[in-house]
Amino acid sequence: MYQYDEYDHALVHERVAQFRDQVERRISGELSEEEFLPLRLQNGLYLQKHAYMLRVAIPYGTLAARQMRALANIAQHYDRGYGHFTTRQNIQFNWIELEQVPDILEHLAEVEMHAIQTSGNCVRNITTEAFAGVAADELLDPRPLAEILRQWSTINPEFLYLPRKFKIALCAAEEDRAAVMMHDIGLYLYRDAAGELLLRVMVGGGLGRTPILSQQIREALPWQHLLSYVEAVLRVYNRHGRRDNKYKARIKILVKALGIEAFAREVEAEWQHIKDGPAELTQEEYQRVADAFIAPPYEALPEVDLGFGTALAQNAEFARWVSRNTLAHKVPGYIAVVLSTKPGIAAPPGDVTAQQMNALADLAERFGFAELRIAHEQNVVLPDIRKADLYALWQAAAEAGLATPNVGLLTDVIACPGGDFCALANAKSIPIAQAIQQRFDDLDYLHDLGDISLNISGCMNACGHHHIGNIGILGVDKNGSEWYQVTIGGSQGKSSALGKVIGPAFSAEQIPEVIDGLVRTFADYREADERFVDTVQRIGLEPFKEQVYRKQQVNA
Repeated sequence: MYQYDEYDHALVHERVAQFRDQVERRISGELSEEEFLPLRLQNGLYLQKHAYMLRVAIPYGTLAARQMRALANIAQHYDRGYGHFTTRQNIQFNWIELEQVPDILEHLAEVEMHAIQTSGNCVRNITTEAFAGVAADELLDPRPLAEILRQWSTINPEFLYLPRKFKIALCAAEEDRAAVMMHDIGLYLYRDAAGELLLRVMVGGGLGRTPILSQQIREALPWQHLLSYVEAVLRVYNRHGRRDNKYKARIKILVKALGIEAFAREVEAEWQHIKDGPAELTQEEYQRVADAFIAPPYEALPEVDLGFGTALAQNAEFARWVSRNTLAHKVPGYIAVVLSTKPGIAAPPGDVTAQQMNALADLAERFGFAELRIAHEQNVVLPDIRKADLYALWQAAAEAGLATPNVGLLTDVIACPGGDFCALANAKSIPIAQAIQQRFDDLDYLHDLGDISLNISGCMNACGHHHIGNIGILGVDKNGSEWYQVTIGGSQGKSSALGKVIGPAFSAEQIPEVIDGLVRTFADYREADERFVDTVQRIGLEPFKEQVYRKQQVNA
């Protein structure tokens, strides 16, 4: 993984000193809250319902074991013993005192971490898939270009005060596991017949109040023009994006207003002025960053491990976990492992205790190469595990409460913190997630149902990505009460789709029964091993609506 150089260290430590001064001036009253607001936001500090929340950046979701231990230390000493992994591959601490923030940031800087630009109207954390560099279906490793984008966008003065927040994601695998099409800029990396690295550029994606999937703006862009082309897009957005209405300030609104062809012409015209300038990448610069992503010292292992095969045959629980919580690795004899943070009612989705963080660091060092990844589904990935060690890893993960075999299943719920913490939320997310998890606690039934993504957001900001869940739940305010709107048919990946509302909203008490009705309808109409989202696309919404609302009328 990437190691800071002298410039990174200087920048992060100077930013800590700067923010320490700003916090002292806020506490003394020299800075008003209005003056302090943009300063704290660009250092990842929010004022929530009960306390300050600090969002820490995990660039493209990659962590070293020592960094995970630092996060555990922060959770233990500055928070209430836990942290929350987000859909942006970051971590949030929900119970932070303002006076302690500079010390926390200094502690983070010591392990090459920070909270810079995890909020504010700027380029946010650059994301890619959690299996980058190891997935068997990967065409090339996207992390060097993700890191180059991170360095370029960090405290870039031209783009620190954009009309609205800006999110960039990269994908370089056959399957899009980075939800590229819901980003302001999405980049698909691939090679042409001659082996040249090229980019397919997508723009104008985003969820929130007006969900829109991105559209292609450029095909076959040579990788050397990555920064200049992204810069051209940002310049056009910075120039024309609305600043009079924050609900209409995202680039998706600008692209929709202009039309993709007109927007593309604006970008191309801007790009012609800068494409051969200092932003053009060189092989030397690419290699400087790529050299930091050194392949671990993999052993020469057989593809088939007899001990692993025996364990699969003899232990059904282990076999079930392997079937859901692993992904094929590009190196023979290795496998990538997903450790679920969704144990059901025992903990909210994405929440991990300090003890579990330390356990994760231990597992990464004992069984891997001291590296972990945070997936945008809020789970934790150990990217390089020998198949021969998988059974022992499973046992150790189970002891830490991190071995629920539900990745990709209905109870692998993606959820924001919702109204329990967030000042913007219209409704709670966590109790809804846990009520659903409690209702569907039969693992055999869940495995029979197969892949179903369920996403929950407490408000229209869509931090839980409810629009692209096979089943999406949105908290809404209805005359001062908490209600929940349900969508079905959403999906992520290269065939992304936005879910469609099935009808009037439901009360919190009704939601588990509603989900049960949707699942039963799927089971009734499913063909062979068809997935939930495929059944929805084939038969439409009506059978689901009829079942759910008839059931609610009967229960009423």
